[in-house]
Amino acid sequence: MHARKRGKSGSKKPAVKAKPDWVEADKREVEGLIVKFAKEGMAPSAIGRELRDSYGIPSAKDVVGKTINAVLKEQKAAPDYPEDLLSLIKKAVFLRKHLEKNPKDTHNKRGLTLIESKIRRLQKYYKRKKVLPKDWYYKPEEAGLLVK
Repeated sequence: MHARKRGKSGSKKPAVKAKPDWVEADKREVEGLIVKFAKEGMAPSAIGRELRDSYGIPSAKDVVGKTINAVLKEQKAAPDYPEDLLSLIKKAVFLRKHLEKNPKDTHNKRGLTLIESKIRRLQKYYKRKKVLPKDWYYKPEEAGLLVK
């Protein structure tokens, strides 16, 4: 969005309607693993990576029939904030800390404004989708507490 790149070309995952033949895990087993990893504090993307690398499940959606986030919401183990928003906030907090030590770093000052605009854009989207409460706002001073 902020760079001079264009287009969305790149590889896409093939559309798979059923679970692959080599996957031995059944639906209940995969759901149990997802909830177990969430209780250990793993993020949804990390859960997917763990299922892929350690258990040979290429996509939880192909086996379970719904996304990892949907399974976590059903089991009431979903994180409080969406993962993409939280990672952007974390990035902004670290960048602010860097700019306190290096106030003349103009390139990263611009980077911080771009990151915070992305946060505000995501915030509006998640409020519209009712993932975040209507009165939630990103405050850079309080963001450090949210990340820890």
